Amino acid sequence: MTAPILLLGDRGMLGRAFRELLAARRRPFKGFDLPDLDIAKPEQIAPLFQKPWSAVVNCAAYTNVDGAEADEAAALHANGIAPGIVAAACARARVPLIHFSTDYVFAGNASAPYVVDAPLQPLGAYGRSKAAGEVAIRQSGAEFLVVRTSWLYAPWGNNFVRTMARLTRDKPEIKVVDDQRGRPTSAQHLAGATLALVDRGTRGTLHVTDGGECTWYEFTVEIARLLARSAIVRPCTTAEISRPAPRPAYSVLDLAPTEAILGPMPNWRANLANVIAQLEPL
Repeated sequence: MTAPILLLGDRGMLGRAFRELLAARRRPFKGFDLPDLDIAKPEQIAPLFQKPWSAVVNCAAYTNVDGAEADEAAALHANGIAPGIVAAACARARVPLIHFSTDYVFAGNASAPYVVDAPLQPLGAYGRSKAAGEVAIRQSGAEFLVVRTSWLYAPWGNNFVRTMARLTRDKPEIKVVDDQRGRPTSAQHLAGATLALVDRGTRGTLHVTDGGECTWYEFTVEIARLLARSAIVRPCTTAEISRPAPRPAYSVLDLAPTEAILGPMPNWRANLANVIAQLEPL
């Protein structure tokens, strides 16, 4: 019998998508999250490896992009130091580690999709913390699959789709930035694609997102259309909306190596429609 998967951060947005996918596929797994387990503490991680695992999937992360600007140490602790601790344990146990990173490790000044080995040039604290996690994993000696993703959303939790669903319901008019371009990613699609890569024994760094690309404004227009909202959605510039953290203007991730393994990624409009159909109460 195949050893179970160790799922870290199983109560977060992506963790839930993985938990539901593994349960639906009847794949054995064991999930942990705060406050029961702090993956930044080696003394809590080490006992977990007294039993065999087929893989460790790390969904735990500090994801407050603006909050990281005010408390970079907290972001680095969760996104940089903790993954290194888990990776070291995986290396000792010879268990592959699957970890998630972000488009924010790039500068956002490209004019073509970022390839997997593009230089890491994060603009802000959140991106720096995630880049540190990537480096720690690569230096750990563990077998790994680092999956970079972007603009993550789900029918549950705190994410852009649910925020816009609420705002377009409650306000007659909203402004959304139209000068940041990237690829949205359904958490359910990300979990499914990542599991497919794991089952193929894929190692290294890959990008997984929905197919296609858009701006946040275009994304919101489609959200409003699918929900039949009457609110007016107006485009604006990044400069018009003051945020603590800098955002990459262009963070489209290159999917070619991933699609060579799995086939074409479903378009973001199709994945968004699927998520909207499952949207939990706002």
